[in-house]
Amino acid sequence: MDDLRALFQAQKFPGARHAELIRRTATPLRAAELGRDRSWPLRRDWERVKDDVMRRAVTAKFTAHADIRAILLDTGDEEVVEDTSTDHYWGRGRSGTGKNMLGRILMRTRTRLRADLTQNANTQGRRQRR
Repeated sequence: MDDLRALFQAQKFPGARHAELIRRTATPLRAAELGRDRSWPLRRDWERVKDDVMRRAVTAKFTAHADIRAILLDTGDEEVVEDTSTDHYWGRGRSGTGKNMLGRILMRTRTRLRADLTQNANTQGRRQRR
């Protein structure tokens, strides 16, 4: 399961058969549809943990894939916005005043990735000088 959406949606139902169905979906859209299916109960602590689940999923994806990591890093210090009119929590929503939590998580991830790259470069520099 390499897709961020499937990873995130499956975490709503840990240990349930429904989570496995989400993990095996062929498309991110299908994973989202299954994740929004309320015939399956969400984990009780979902509202409390969903931001951390998204943060971990985003970190894993951008750490594992150099191509998209480069795209994120190339945004410099620009604001990253999840531009959706339908989601006022993860995006900016129709009114433009949504929380943009996904954008915020992406910007924090960008900062951490930069710090890691700087630290790795400094470590490499010290090794080469020895």
